[in-house]
Amino acid sequence: MSYQEAYGNYHAVNLDSQTSRATPVELVLLLTDGLLDELARARGHIVGKRYEQKANSINKCCEIINGLSSSLDFEQGGEVVANLANLYDFCSARLQGAGIEMDPAMIDEVVGVLSTIRQGWQGAQGRNA
Repeated sequence: MSYQEAYGNYHAVNLDSQTSRATPVELVLLLTDGLLDELARARGHIVGKRYEQKANSINKCCEIINGLSSSLDFEQGGEVVANLANLYDFCSARLQGAGIEMDPAMIDEVVGVLSTIRQGWQGAQGRNA
């Protein structure tokens, strides 16, 4: 077993362990952390002109964003949830544009938006702890 395989197996077990006991807010934070990690990879692929890897990373990011967006409760969340959905849509559109234009600044913009959203979720977690 290679180092990469061993690390991948460890990471999968650790992630399973974290998600099995996580609250909904903790799950959002875990997904957002994974998203931010993948955004860093996508940015690196753009800078390194690794087109196939860039496309795969951006697709993963959009899938995570779609998952976060689809879990929003529009009936209970009101205006806050509607605004969050709009931000997620904005991020997806910017990521697609970054992939087409090969512009790492567009990735940075998405990172800024998602980092702010993550801080909001951390604040919610702190209030509910």
